[in-house]
Amino acid sequence: MEVSSKDASNHQDAASLQSIKYSRGHLQLLDQRRLPLEMIYLDIKDSKDGWVAIRDMVVRGAPAIAIAAALSLAVEVSNLRSFSGSSAEAVSYLIEKLEYLVSSRPTAVNLSDAATKLKNVVLVAADRSEKAEYVFQAYTEAAEAMLVDDVADNKAIGSHGASFLRDQPKNSKKISVLTHCNTGSLATAGHGTALGIIRSLHAEGILERAFCTETRPFNQGSRLTAFELVHDKIPATLIADSAVAALMKDGRVDAVIVGADRIAANGDTANKIGTYSIALSASFHGIPFYVAAPSTSIDLSLSSGQQIVIEERIPKELTHARGGQGEQVTVSGISVWNPAFDVTPASLITGIITEKGVITKVKDGAFLVKDFLQPAPANPVKVSS
Repeated sequence: MEVSSKDASNHQDAASLQSIKYSRGHLQLLDQRRLPLEMIYLDIKDSKDGWVAIRDMVVRGAPAIAIAAALSLAVEVSNLRSFSGSSAEAVSYLIEKLEYLVSSRPTAVNLSDAATKLKNVVLVAADRSEKAEYVFQAYTEAAEAMLVDDVADNKAIGSHGASFLRDQPKNSKKISVLTHCNTGSLATAGHGTALGIIRSLHAEGILERAFCTETRPFNQGSRLTAFELVHDKIPATLIADSAVAALMKDGRVDAVIVGADRIAANGDTANKIGTYSIALSASFHGIPFYVAAPSTSIDLSLSSGQQIVIEERIPKELTHARGGQGEQVTVSGISVWNPAFDVTPASLITGIITEKGVITKVKDGAFLVKDFLQPAPANPVKVSS
């Protein structure tokens, strides 16, 4: 259900950048397919509505997808009129719904990670009480906590990233940063990851200019990132995806910062299609290339990016204008390959910026991601008798 429709240019306040509006029992998602020309929020009443919204790109961005999925189910259980089952049956109900939600988009690890954490929450709750209501309450509170935690994590990513870049020897002046896709408030619960770092750099007065790519074929950069940058009055320039190498050759880019949908244990990173090309160009031109993401985007079960499942989108996104929303622009009958993501090898990545700090390479050029996230316990102090 469409609940509001306004001209975005006339409502550029902080609230306009909320992709998720939630209060217990109620969830609205900003329909990002309509931005930047219209601000329309959709009512999400249950997990089915959440699944469709994620699959159809109403909400996008790995952190936002996970939170929207969790909250759609929280709304569903909050509004259950009757549930006569036991706590064990409530657990089965929730796990089935979570597995269904995970199927909406397979590449972003945040979604499956959130589902796993929520499954553990309800299993623990069922051990403590035989009442289904207790399990549902535990689930709802855990889903709501994810919304709050994401904003805090994003601000920490912004702080770590800005401090790290500021302290680099080459960055004695203001720096210009290029980013790809959308990684801001619209892709998260607030502030953003890669775009959050750009926000922090701007707030500290050390950002010269942000460059955002259009991000074909769905145009998340030209529609969404440009919108956020203009909203925050950050000096910014939109470029065509194919202009990246020329911009770098002209010496106008000091660093690249992108987001991530899944990071393997060796640092290989899946992100929006086109990221790999930008990383290759950055490497050729000697420009540092950073990935910014919460630690929930890291999948230690995958040894490399070769194991990451790459989602393929519908041909219509390429054959029709406006990412599939507009008129047909190609001849009928043409074959289409439309992967949503590509994998950038760790060898092309300078550092991975998380809410816990910045993961840099050791002397042999490898990322010790697992050691960073799960440091070995300190050796116990031996006391002689």
